[in-house]
Amino acid sequence: MTKLERLRADHAPALLAFERENREFFARSIPDRGDAYFSEFAARHRALLAEQDAGACHFHVVVDERGDLLGRVNLVDVQDGNAELGYRIGEHATRRGVATAAVAEVCGLAAAAYGLTSLVARTTTDNPASQRVLARNGFTVVGDTTLSGRPGIRYHRRLSEPAP
Repeated sequence: MTKLERLRADHAPALLAFERENREFFARSIPDRGDAYFSEFAARHRALLAEQDAGACHFHVVVDERGDLLGRVNLVDVQDGNAELGYRIGEHATRRGVATAAVAEVCGLAAAAYGLTSLVARTTTDNPASQRVLARNGFTVVGDTTLSGRPGIRYHRRLSEPAP
């Protein structure tokens, strides 16, 4: 069983370890964060919390029953009832429905707790697992995009419409 927690200051050590542990895995299907992300992590984490406090973003971590961090699910660029969804699940937690459940939970929070009406998401074309997660959660393809020079797909979901 997993649970979504709103990002807090005390998540920093586990989150940094999670990102380091999964860096190579993530780079296979999504653009790499780069070395600066890791060397400037503490300042970046503080900045994310400030953005969250200002209501510009909503950051979450996915934890298991022991409190181990399995992933993250974020809503960024919140404006006029809209936000962009982003998520990443660690390699050891894949193929267990963790991403699908976490995205479903954050979609519910987006509407009920954050007052959002629609979400957009993007994934690379070579990431079928992420494409399935979005489809299972009611996102529809709206076009093509580029993610750090890689071909991608744009998705949209109105939060007033239930997921299939």
